Amino acid sequence: MSDSEFAGVLVSRPDIARLAQVKRPAVTNWERRHPDFPSPVDPGVEAERFRAGEVLAWLSARAVPANARRPDEPAGTTYGDRFRAGLTGGTAGGLLRAVERLAGPEADRLRGPMSLDRYLLWLLYLVLNQIVGPDGGLAKAVEDFRGMVRDFDPPEKTVPRRLLAELAGVLDGTSAGSAQESRAAFDHVLVLWRAAHAREGGAFFTPSSVSRVMAGALAAVRPGAVSVHDPYSRTGELLVAYLDAVAERGDSAPPQVDGRVPEARERQVAEMNLRVHHGRAVRLGEGHFTPAFDPFADPPGAFDVMLTNPPFGRRLEDMAPPAYWVYGTARRTEFDWLQYIVSRLSPEGRAAVLLPAGASFNAGAAETVRAGLVEAGAVECVIALPAGLFALTAVKTQVWFLRAPGTRQAAEPEVLFVAGEHLGHQLTRTQRALADEDIAQLVGEYVSWHTAGATGRPFSGTPGLSRAVPVRDITDQRHSLYPARYVRASAQASAAAAAGAAEIRDRLARLAEEITSLHARAEAADAEVARRLGSYGL
Repeated sequence: MSDSEFAGVLVSRPDIARLAQVKRPAVTNWERRHPDFPSPVDPGVEAERFRAGEVLAWLSARAVPANARRPDEPAGTTYGDRFRAGLTGGTAGGLLRAVERLAGPEADRLRGPMSLDRYLLWLLYLVLNQIVGPDGGLAKAVEDFRGMVRDFDPPEKTVPRRLLAELAGVLDGTSAGSAQESRAAFDHVLVLWRAAHAREGGAFFTPSSVSRVMAGALAAVRPGAVSVHDPYSRTGELLVAYLDAVAERGDSAPPQVDGRVPEARERQVAEMNLRVHHGRAVRLGEGHFTPAFDPFADPPGAFDVMLTNPPFGRRLEDMAPPAYWVYGTARRTEFDWLQYIVSRLSPEGRAAVLLPAGASFNAGAAETVRAGLVEAGAVECVIALPAGLFALTAVKTQVWFLRAPGTRQAAEPEVLFVAGEHLGHQLTRTQRALADEDIAQLVGEYVSWHTAGATGRPFSGTPGLSRAVPVRDITDQRHSLYPARYVRASAQASAAAAAGAAEIRDRLARLAEEITSLHARAEAADAEVARRLGSYGL
């Protein structure tokens, strides 16, 4: 039963208590303490009733406290999960618990000779079908599989004969209590698949906290975007994060969302990711590790928003410079991607690109490209991130926020630098993550700077974290875009100025004390002279 089918269902207060698994007085307390609690459809009668759909929506926003959850309920279970499961005869958290078992303790037994990443991909596909087609999608997936086995007879290590049917047998008896639980079940498998796939092929997927920084900032400074593009989409994590950020702001979703991926498996996962989280059947094209291999894949000025985590550190040899290399011939892929992205932004477009920290200070051809981008006004902001955010590498990274060259600028153009290397918390011995407050702080610095510029006000920055630097000062630093160079220098200058002022105050205080002492001694000497003169009658 879908949520819309609850429209004709009416429930009493005892029904609500029973289905949400709370005591009867709790429902009365909710009504008294929360003005937005649904109103009864027949007020004043002896046994008032409520629309089940309205009650479900209200309860879905209220998580069950940890001390009130049953042992089989995962963290994040809401009273709405219980209520819906009770109405449908299911069990709240059933799909998530089944997925956790299949992807964890049962994985090695079930997959047999199949590689872990391939097994998890099958599981991901089945979870998708259980979510988007609970009334037959899973059965169709199993039948399609059987047809493939009959037609192609793949080896056991590729597709074990009984695996899909066994997985489907477990999932077929489960259901999600809510859309939130569906996404949690899918994401649980997705995280594990990404880790296994990365170990196999060395892929560096964008950590969730980094995706939220990039997406949240772009959604805030470029509202109303029509065309959104990730030219190296990996598993669609940045596109999903951007659509999440737009939804959180209450804005309309952009009508055009697309991208490209380097290989078929990642495209399949990215398309599933977007479908589960936002119900979008996005078709992603194929791409390369460098757009220079297909420089006409997208027309210039085509996109309002671009965000990507491109491959970096590779060199492009033995190829003619593409037309979009207008800022310099740099053979490293990161500077190829930068110039391509800038060339594809619409006149008011914005982009966020994840890059290695070295891109901000490397000399030679890298400096030439940086200089061209800065002087053209294409670089708005550089945010330095903590090391250790990626699972497979400790490389330091930065997010560069770009705009289309020629965009209207202030009379004194500047670049915002945010030195966020110290933020985050330790997840494991080798891996860190940004907390919600860290993400809000990083996004807030960029948005505040952008707002100040739009209203013609100066941006003061946050000492030790951010500073807006005029382009002429960046030119003096050989176009280095390393945030700490500017933020720490400003903090040290402020500290020196503060220390200098304190020293002057101390010296003045000492001088005042010395003057007071001298006045007292002078007065004492005058008195002594007067006394002696008086003894002589003078």
